[in-house]
Amino acid sequence: MKKEIKATVYFNNYPAGELGKNASGYAFRYFESYLSKPENPAISLSLPKQSEPFHSKILFPFFYGLLSEGENKEIICKTQKIDSKDHFSLLLNSAAYDTIGPITIREVAG
Repeated sequence: MKKEIKATVYFNNYPAGELGKNASGYAFRYFESYLSKPENPAISLSLPKQSEPFHSKILFPFFYGLLSEGENKEIICKTQKIDSKDHFSLLLNSAAYDTIGPITIREVAG
């Protein structure tokens, strides 16, 4: 596996936090700038606002729920040459701009 892959999670185009994947699993943490504004909601009930990062061996269910399904998933996997079981790459290639709701996710270059 490559080194850690990171993505910025946006809520209504405002940077809310960072989602990362490495050999041990996934991590999500809110940015302090997002936490410092009381009017900013948690991005999910399962990811309440807190300073400490969240860790999981699998892609967090909230982010998994943003994945394309059916024909859309097949098209993305075929055109982007992504393994259909690589949920993180699928998320990065499908949730950057055209999502339902306020959340978008963009890979951090590096």
